[in-house]
Amino acid sequence: MNGTSVTYDELDTAKSDAELIELYGSPLYVYDLDRAAAARDDLYASLPEGTSVYFSFKANPHPDLARALRTGDGLPCKAEISSMGELAAALEAGFDPHDILYTGPGKTASELDAAVEAGVRTFSVESIDDLRRVGWAAWGDGTVVDCLLRVNSAGAGATTSIRMTGRPSQFGFDSETLPELMPEIRAVRNTRVTGMHLFSLSNAKDEESLIGEFSHTIATAAAVRDATGLEPELLDIGGGFASPYLVPGERPVYGGLRAALEKVLNAHFPGWRTGGPHIACESGRYLVGDCGRLVCTVTNVKESRGNRFVILDAGINVLGGMSGLGRLLPVNVGLDTHDEASAGSSRDTAVWGNTTLVGPLCTPGDVLGRNVSVPELQPGDVVTVPNAGAYGLTASLLMFLGRPAPMEVTMRGEQVLSASRILFNRVHI
Repeated sequence: MNGTSVTYDELDTAKSDAELIELYGSPLYVYDLDRAAAARDDLYASLPEGTSVYFSFKANPHPDLARALRTGDGLPCKAEISSMGELAAALEAGFDPHDILYTGPGKTASELDAAVEAGVRTFSVESIDDLRRVGWAAWGDGTVVDCLLRVNSAGAGATTSIRMTGRPSQFGFDSETLPELMPEIRAVRNTRVTGMHLFSLSNAKDEESLIGEFSHTIATAAAVRDATGLEPELLDIGGGFASPYLVPGERPVYGGLRAALEKVLNAHFPGWRTGGPHIACESGRYLVGDCGRLVCTVTNVKESRGNRFVILDAGINVLGGMSGLGRLLPVNVGLDTHDEASAGSSRDTAVWGNTTLVGPLCTPGDVLGRNVSVPELQPGDVVTVPNAGAYGLTASLLMFLGRPAPMEVTMRGEQVLSASRILFNRVHI
């Protein structure tokens, strides 16, 4: 698979999703870059002054989105990546490789060699062997790199949402083992241990849960500092910021988070305001979730033994890869109200219940939603899946059954800025 390979030199304008489909085909993803910038600004306003925000490329590695988060009038995001593909996207989006944080539990020697050669100088390491591989790559390049110790805490601050730590895990050093390991860690050549990385929660249920988890994270970092003598220069306390996924809803604004974090940081790291340590957070879902939508077309509506099936031209090959994590069902679709064929008709208010949304693939697993309520639909209707900017296309089963990837369109207002498609190449050896 290679990156965005179909581009358009002439910029179009479009007032409706139906017009976009006429221009670029169906299905397609649409990303509003202004909404991404607004999410970034809201997040920075919710965090203590001086905090850095890393954009997690896994949520959506589209370079135009990443570039919008790096540039503009607001504070810029840095880049957090975990693969060479994401590194290429970050560099294409103009991120300084020295400001990129390379993470992940499965870094290979060749990946690390390439990352260090490209100029990446900060890595989150998950184990002593991971640290050694990073050191070998740095030694081969004749440089020294900064490493954050990812910490798998023994407990948790929140019991809801998607947990990343507090249990046996491929992520991070078990916190209770670090005091004994520190002499070995400090001896790894061509590395400088400069801080800690803790990421224990994804998609917090509410602000209270988020504050509770961050409070636990900061207290854990302080306990590790006290037990090991590691005074962090950089403390990455992770993320967990929420956003609705594939259903209607508004991205939350965290009005009490800044004051709560300042209080906890004052208690455990009183020098944090002057960089002792510098505080960082990560976000993917919150930054780009509500800027994107999936636009697709109804190809058929059928009844089967008392059940209604709405068949779309977008299935799990476009939007299905995260279903195993419980993040998918039920998808919600809305009728494109700018579609002249349906605007003003009774179908705008009519709703069907007990409907199954399915895609076009020849497998019974191609289900996007069961027992969902949808507008009255008919073949040819253009429908939209909202809040699909994060964990959408690149989190789906793109190669399954060999169907082409949808177009991805970036916009500001009614102006199309780019249109592109991921292409697949088979290499025969």
